[in-house]
Amino acid sequence: MSFNDLPLQARPREKLMAQGPGALADAELLALLLRTGLPGKNVLQLAHELLEGFGGLNGLLHAGLEDLKRIKGLGGSAKRSNLAAVLELARRAVAQRLRERALFESPEAVKHYVQLQLASRPHEVFAALFLDAQHRLIALEELFRGTLTQTSVYPREVVSRALHHHAAAVILAHNHPSGCVEPSRADESLTQTLRAALALIDVRVLDHVIVAPGQSLSMAERGLI
Repeated sequence: MSFNDLPLQARPREKLMAQGPGALADAELLALLLRTGLPGKNVLQLAHELLEGFGGLNGLLHAGLEDLKRIKGLGGSAKRSNLAAVLELARRAVAQRLRERALFESPEAVKHYVQLQLASRPHEVFAALFLDAQHRLIALEELFRGTLTQTSVYPREVVSRALHHHAAAVILAHNHPSGCVEPSRADESLTQTLRAALALIDVRVLDHVIVAPGQSLSMAERGLI
């Protein structure tokens, strides 16, 4: 069922053209991307169910291709590719804003950005965010991957990449696919090891952020750095 099957007053495209995109609800904007629904379910209903399934727009923004594939109605490649492309554009827009402004002085900005990048990964990933002297983002690099429970992180490699980027500061980050963002003893020990290693080249570790779907934790906010 497409937009043409909807009553005129319920058609998002006409509403957008008449009132502007700000007048549309999240489901209406999403319906414009999906374009068509399913047999017995119009496109707005499909959009509502998609948002509910991911816990709202923020949850959907963290979804990966495999997450979208599991949703009935998104099994085909066309809808998934269109939606994945828009979600990636949104992630890149956030990254660009962070490169232009010193937003990493705010732990909330850091946690939000790291969630977008890592939270939906099915395996554990350790990353480093390299910052300039004004705490603007130079680059985010995924340095190590592990199993669901363990990642091997080599301080020498982190130091090498910090030197490569001429970074003045670093924010460490990794995900917990288990869903619990509480730092383990190993997380705390690794953080202190990397702080000591990076201090030798005069690079500060500002934070270590742990994320999971729908959750995030700043070790700096916890007083662990």
